[in-house]
Amino acid sequence: MPYPVGDGWNLMSFVIESRHLDEVVVVVPQVHRDERGFFMETYRADHFEKLGLTAKFVQDNQSLSRKGVVRGLHFQWDPPMAKLMRVTQGTAFLVAVDIRKGSPTLGKWVGFEVSAGNMKQVWAPAGFARGFCALSEHVEVQYKCTAIYTSKTESGIRWDDPDIGIEWPLRDVVLSQKDREARTLKEWLSSANSERFLYNQPTTAT
Repeated sequence: MPYPVGDGWNLMSFVIESRHLDEVVVVVPQVHRDERGFFMETYRADHFEKLGLTAKFVQDNQSLSRKGVVRGLHFQWDPPMAKLMRVTQGTAFLVAVDIRKGSPTLGKWVGFEVSAGNMKQVWAPAGFARGFCALSEHVEVQYKCTAIYTSKTESGIRWDDPDIGIEWPLRDVVLSQKDREARTLKEWLSSANSERFLYNQPTTAT
């Protein structure tokens, strides 16, 4: 059931379209259209707080990918980084994987087709590995992040880890060397740093 916030032109609204794996949320903004085009607010702290999404964002990222590119599955544990992701050009398949130790959905994944047309946003807290596959010729993804990027405390999990079993829309994909060499979920869970993401243990970026 959607959860609207606000009404009218001066008080924009957002709707939670769906929730997944306890914490992953799909948010849809209210869009005002007329003969000129459209206007929308893509983020408002006060409205997100009313929806229970209280994270503070400190960094914005943007990527451009050609069709078939897969980026991910990425995460950062110190400081823990959550992301609010949207597509501003083309269409992508956005994925989040639960990597929280003790979670009843550990290793489970959820994926969404997100586009510049449907304007959906995907919120995935720290404790989830995130990635996407570019489905159109050019895909632009923008991310709002709750932590400053730190190369020494970020990592990744293989996009095709059989223990996760993500059903990607494309199989002939383009990967960075870093993503090709990413570890499996089992390898990550056997590391000491995996203790940073425990089920029902709050972080500074949930």
